[in-house]
Amino acid sequence: MGKTVCLMITLMLIFMYVGDAFGGEEGMKTAFWMACGTNVFSYFFSDTLVLKQYRAQQVDSHHVLYGIVERLASQANLPMPKVYIIPEQVPNAFATGRSPKHAAVAATQGLLDLMTKEEIEGVLAHEMSHVRHYDILIGSVASVFAGAIAMLSNATRGVSARNDNRSGLIGVALMPIAASIIQMSISRTREYKADEGSAYLTGHPEWLISALSKLEEYAKGGQMQRASTQTAHMFIINPFSGIKRNFANLFSTHPSTKDRISRLEEISAQLQANKVS
Repeated sequence: MGKTVCLMITLMLIFMYVGDAFGGEEGMKTAFWMACGTNVFSYFFSDTLVLKQYRAQQVDSHHVLYGIVERLASQANLPMPKVYIIPEQVPNAFATGRSPKHAAVAATQGLLDLMTKEEIEGVLAHEMSHVRHYDILIGSVASVFAGAIAMLSNATRGVSARNDNRSGLIGVALMPIAASIIQMSISRTREYKADEGSAYLTGHPEWLISALSKLEEYAKGGQMQRASTQTAHMFIINPFSGIKRNFANLFSTHPSTKDRISRLEEISAQLQANKVS
């Protein structure tokens, strides 16, 4: 919850800075109330927004995906989340919501078509670990914040240029960077922890290792149709990982798949050693 509060304060400060640059005290007050409204909206409705963006369709207990999530929720002693299918052939998955009691897990149709049941379980156990650690709240809120910052940047860029407002120009230039830093700061560590959670929840780290290898290869060859930079940090594999960019490592929302697999292999060796002893 602490990181979520920090994100909300960050958004408020960015809005107030820009409001002051363009409208002085009155502009700052207006920006303050805009930030407050965005904060409230992001807390209660960010998950719904993300699910609608990807046209996610809720499934019931008759669906194979539901059965896997239900079993994992029981093993993890978590409330049963809502389960969604995304009509997309590129394999990927994410979890969202503001708490374990208000959580949702979504996977693409491609994940079901291209993965074995064991690999799917490894991926979903990763997402259930995000639910357990409350990563879903900060991830969902961050997606709204990144989008709000991007819109604010676009709206003010032209005004700054016309008015020769040097302070505003600096703010506009820094806003996309601020959005990237927000996403980067919340993603890397939590992905490692969720991988570890999956390994111990299933007892089979090799399931997630195999799944990550496949996911990485498919991500290089194809991109999700509705993927956006504002929500990329929510997925188990960055949907833009196949795109070559400058400073890719600096602004990556995920650790490298190679590093993630290496850590999982260490956990696998530990589990095997414990069995032998």
